[in-house]
Amino acid sequence: MESRAVLRNVRMSAQKARLVANLVRGRDVSEAVEMLTFTPKKSAPLVKKLIESAVANAEHAAARGGDELDVDDLYVKTIFVDAGSSLRRFRPRAQGRATRILKKTSHITVVLATR
Repeated sequence: MESRAVLRNVRMSAQKARLVANLVRGRDVSEAVEMLTFTPKKSAPLVKKLIESAVANAEHAAARGGDELDVDDLYVKTIFVDAGSSLRRFRPRAQGRATRILKKTSHITVVLATR
């Protein structure tokens, strides 16, 4: 059984979010949540909340289907971070010029499965 959760338009570059995503890929859900609790990165609480949302989705799907689900059997099957659209802002520069500043966003997707 698989469940997924998606977090879209996070105001963080995909490269920075991938650092945290690579930490929890393939781990058990309880181990991943514990690891993210003590990771001092901006994206760690976001990924933790996303994994907890995917667990809730799995519980809901199991209850709706009449199946039994043991949360301890869930693990992070796949987690990936895609680049989202960039917000374009401009800063004034010397001699009347302007420089474009890109404020990047990303989309984080988590898929949980049972072992």
